[in-house]
Amino acid sequence: MEHLEPIWIIDADYLHDYVMVLTFSNGERKNVDFEPLLHGKRKDELRNRRNFVRFALNDWTLEWYNGVDFAPEALYERGVAVS
Repeated sequence: MEHLEPIWIIDADYLHDYVMVLTFSNGERKNVDFEPLLHGKRKDELRNRRNFVRFALNDWTLEWYNGVDFAPEALYERGVAVS
């Protein structure tokens, strides 16, 4: 069985709409489109782009002003490598 190292987000840059470039702890950079993820009670608030851009990095992932966050592993899998 392959041992997978934990991955976390070390940098995030907002690009446009609901897309960010995330830099992960393994050095990879990926574009992540959050739009399909923004459904549900507190996540619906983030569909307003003024709210969406109100994020910060915590110790391992992005966190928004209202407590919403996403597992960095899921964002890594969803992301498209930046060339």
